[in-house]
Amino acid sequence: MGTYRVVEKFISINGESLKAGELSCFIRFAGCNLNCGYCDTKWANEKNVSYQTMTEQEIYGYIKDMGITNVTLTGGEPLLQDHVEELLRLLAADPVLSVEIETNGSIPLAPYINISDRIVFTMDYKAPSSGMEDRMCLENFGLLRKQDVVKFVVSDRNDLNKMKEIIEIYDLMERLTVYVSAVFGKIKPEEIVSYMTEYRLNKVRLQLQMHKYIWEPDRRGV
Repeated sequence: MGTYRVVEKFISINGESLKAGELSCFIRFAGCNLNCGYCDTKWANEKNVSYQTMTEQEIYGYIKDMGITNVTLTGGEPLLQDHVEELLRLLAADPVLSVEIETNGSIPLAPYINISDRIVFTMDYKAPSSGMEDRMCLENFGLLRKQDVVKFVVSDRNDLNKMKEIIEIYDLMERLTVYVSAVFGKIKPEEIVSYMTEYRLNKVRLQLQMHKYIWEPDRRGV
C-alpha cells in the first residue's frame, strides 16, 4: 500500500480537458520537478507546503463518498508520487469512474501508459515561454494513445510556432486530441484563433481555463 501527499481534494467543474464543463473530483498532489514561469499552482510545489498523507484506499474512498464519476489527478506532478501506479490500477478497476491524470511531459510514461486503457493521460508540452522546454521527454510521443491528450499552453506567437512544429513532427492531429490553451492574461484567445485559422489547424481545439472565468483567477479549490 502506498502513501500520497495530497495538498487539495475538491469537487469542481473540469476546466481544461476532454471532460471540460463536467463535474470532476480533483486530487492535487504536492511537488513538481519543473518550475514553469507561468505556473499557477507554484504554492503546491513548495518544499514546505502543507499536505495530507493518504493511502490509495483513502483516496478511493473519498472519491466514492463524493459521488462524482470523473476523477482528475493533478499537481504538481502526480507521477512523482511513490506507488502512483497502484493508485491508477485501483481507480481504473472501478468501471463507474473516468480517470484523467495530468502530467507535465517530463516524466517517462512507459511504466504507466499500459496500466489501463480506461486512464486518460493529458500530457503537456512545455513551450519556450515556460523555460522548461529542454526537460520534455520526447519519447512519450511514441507511447500516447488515441484516447490521450497533448496540451500546449502558449504565451505568444513563438510558442504557437513551436506547437505547430511539434504537431507536425509527431503527426499529433491524426493520432490523438490536441488542445491549445492561453497563459491567462498573456495572450488573447482571439490571437490563438487567428493563428489556427492562418495555418488551418483543423483538429486542434482551443481551450480556455473556464475556472478562471467563473471564479477569481487565483482562487484555490476550484
